[in-house]
Amino acid sequence: MKDGILTLNAGSSSLKFALFCIDIHEREPSLLIKGQIAGIGTAVRIKLWRADGEPVEGGGDVGRQAITTHQNALSWVLDWLQTQVADVKLVGVGHRVVHGGSDQRFPALVTPSLMEELEALCTLAPHHQPHNLAAIRAVMVKDKTLPQVACFDTAFHAAQPPLARRLPLPRRYQQQGIQRYGFHGLSYEYIVDALPKYSGDELPERLIVAHLGNGASLCGVKNGVSTITTMGFSTLDGVMMGTRSGAVDPGVLLHLMREENMTEAQLSDLVYNQCGLLGVSGISSDMQELLNSEDANAREAIELFCYSIVQSMGALMAVLGGVDALVFTGGIGEHAPLIRSTLCRKLGWLGLRLDEATNSHNGPLISTSGSAIEAWVIPTDEELVIARHTNHVLQQSAQYAV
Repeated sequence: MKDGILTLNAGSSSLKFALFCIDIHEREPSLLIKGQIAGIGTAVRIKLWRADGEPVEGGGDVGRQAITTHQNALSWVLDWLQTQVADVKLVGVGHRVVHGGSDQRFPALVTPSLMEELEALCTLAPHHQPHNLAAIRAVMVKDKTLPQVACFDTAFHAAQPPLARRLPLPRRYQQQGIQRYGFHGLSYEYIVDALPKYSGDELPERLIVAHLGNGASLCGVKNGVSTITTMGFSTLDGVMMGTRSGAVDPGVLLHLMREENMTEAQLSDLVYNQCGLLGVSGISSDMQELLNSEDANAREAIELFCYSIVQSMGALMAVLGGVDALVFTGGIGEHAPLIRSTLCRKLGWLGLRLDEATNSHNGPLISTSGSAIEAWVIPTDEELVIARHTNHVLQQSAQYAV
């Protein structure tokens, strides 16, 4: 019987999961199987993959009609894994938790007091935190003795200089925790560790990572440490996204409140769910659908998306004092050659030269040998980062003796 760690990443109507095998003789947890349950409570869709990336055909058909809540989804996952990998004993569960606040700078074992702290942060990440915590509670209901570890998206950015985290507001708000936090930290942490393995060289001193997906952000990394990132107090800030606005003049929101009598709930729905690629195109938040469209509004949405990214990259370079390498990751970053080529062309003034052939095949190295800056495509692996942290915390905990 082998020991296993389950990783969970819960959204409002989805649950991503992965099962890893851990061995004290191996440095890395080993992926066994991963999957995603989408449409929880509506039209449930289940996708499952084995470690080699091959899909599990028909594996998600049995019992999916009973999945109406996250609790149902978790029960389905645990029951399905027991039938598929019966020789693995689950020793812990690791969770992606979007917000750790100012205090949680490292992954932590879930305790009642920690849950209280994280519950208090729900107002800071209302579209993510409640679902992350719901997954933790669902595991508690299923097996209250199973150790759980919270891995925070904000933790990677906690080392940023104080000025990078400060907002130009009265000090009393800073004391209330209103500051820049940054997100997508688990993804950035993975890329910083992975890049030297891809390049066979040391980590570049000045690195920009573009995590581009339905949620999108950029991070400027100097000597392996987060120095500046585009998301701030919330996951709304920074570059344009799938349905989120990105940075918007606060005066626009004040105008909408004053002239259209919009409530907080209406404004929240607008900037989280109706803006970005969806809002500008009027068609879809899906980048591939927009790339396939001949509609002028779709083209404008794509152009604005790229413009906002290049604009933000300029700000990151100014803070870093230049840039030595660029990494694209996330769903769009990994799978949209046209977006990468557009961005790289706009950065041609830096001496960045794109290798069109490798870019069309999604890398990994998409810059030419004569390029002044290296450009890479590296698939992110937040699940592996969560598994690593969970394994480490459990090994350090009295609840799990290696």
